[in-house]
Amino acid sequence: MGSNETVDFRQKVGGAKFPWRFDAANMSDGTLRALSVLVSLFQFSNGDGPTVRLVGIEEPETALHPAAAALLLDSLLEAIERLQVIVTSHSPDLLDSKELLTESILAAVGSEGDTQIAQMDQHGREALRDRLYTAGELLRLGQLLPDPDAIAAGEKQMSLFDHAE
Repeated sequence: MGSNETVDFRQKVGGAKFPWRFDAANMSDGTLRALSVLVSLFQFSNGDGPTVRLVGIEEPETALHPAAAALLLDSLLEAIERLQVIVTSHSPDLLDSKELLTESILAAVGSEGDTQIAQMDQHGREALRDRLYTAGELLRLGQLLPDPDAIAAGEKQMSLFDHAE
């Protein structure tokens, strides 16, 4: 529009000679967020720069219809075949897939201003491995927990604000 670039959406409608057109401003936040996730996952170098090797996405399901979470997860799983993808989510709907690899899921818990992140505890790993539950079901049940042994064995993370002495 003018000197700015924008996205134009088109929808084929039965009986219409031409597709209906919508400006990005007329699309839902969920549609725009899903598009941005897909673009970030499937962007390719045009040969002028480095190939993308890592994509980080925070809560990709935000403003997305819950039924579309499975489609978004399919795209995330497809993308991990060629690049590393780090996703944070509070959505059981996004985690409701038996295709998620147990070792790819980290659990986080916050207590008294301290966040601990580690692989899932043994019970959660076994439940996923034996296909008794999905990670989303464990999250709904409050059982998607970090392994306390992994936390105890890990080194304390340095603060971003510590000053070298």
